[in-house]
Amino acid sequence: MTKEKKSFMEKLIGSRRVEDDIDHSSRHSIHPTPVVEDEFEDISIPESRMETSQNNFSDNWSSAQSMESDESGDGQLTIDVYQTDEDVVIKSTIAGVNPEDLDVSINNDMITIRGERKFEEEVSEENFYYQECYWGSFSRSVVLPVDVIAEKIEASLKNGILTIRLPKADTNKTKKIKVRGF
Repeated sequence: MTKEKKSFMEKLIGSRRVEDDIDHSSRHSIHPTPVVEDEFEDISIPESRMETSQNNFSDNWSSAQSMESDESGDGQLTIDVYQTDEDVVIKSTIAGVNPEDLDVSINNDMITIRGERKFEEEVSEENFYYQECYWGSFSRSVVLPVDVIAEKIEASLKNGILTIRLPKADTNKTKKIKVRGF
């Protein structure tokens, strides 16, 4: 068995390929290979550069997290977006929300879904065994992949699934424009 040379990232973060952890002589057992310190001796990264990389990672991570939730602290919906021949379709699980508590709006090439899931029981924090459901306001904005006809968009909520159908605009049509002279 030939040992592949580790990539820079593998050496830097100390990870190993899955194949490196598998004993190929026996298909029935997996034996992790121990990490030996001198495997990493040929890496020399100045301390200042390591600190800069860590700071950049922290800055990027916190800005990515702030982009995920709205400034008001809204939760974010999970969605599926796909296309048919005629429509772009957006589906999202929104159990426990009444249709009148949903706001779906479109502006240029972006659709926004907002709403609120209300927890209607009074349960004190210490009485919860698990608390995994999201309660409160949520929102999600999606940049549409194609032009749609806003006037013909339909949204329905059935069995806790929100389905939004956005008819595609026919962008292949050539429109003749008459030029007027003055």
